[in-house]
Amino acid sequence: MNEQQIAVGSKVSLVSKPPYLKTADPMPMLRPSDILDVGDEGMVVDRRPGGYWGVKFAQGMFLVESQYIAVIAPPESSHKDV
Repeated sequence: MNEQQIAVGSKVSLVSKPPYLKTADPMPMLRPSDILDVGDEGMVVDRRPGGYWGVKFAQGMFLVESQYIAVIAPPESSHKDV
């Protein structure tokens, strides 16, 4: 399988819902997973300990494990082809 690597700045899509969502606050809180829907898109902001990625969705920023997200666009580079 040709799987793209997740990197900071990647645009990602939620491919399945985790049992709960963890907020990316300084003191993370658990939230029900129905805040997000499968297919929601977000931007990877940072890498966190424990295999989590900080992902900014329209509904807020959450800590998401890589098994629940897929890269739909790699990080934008400073050089764009027009």
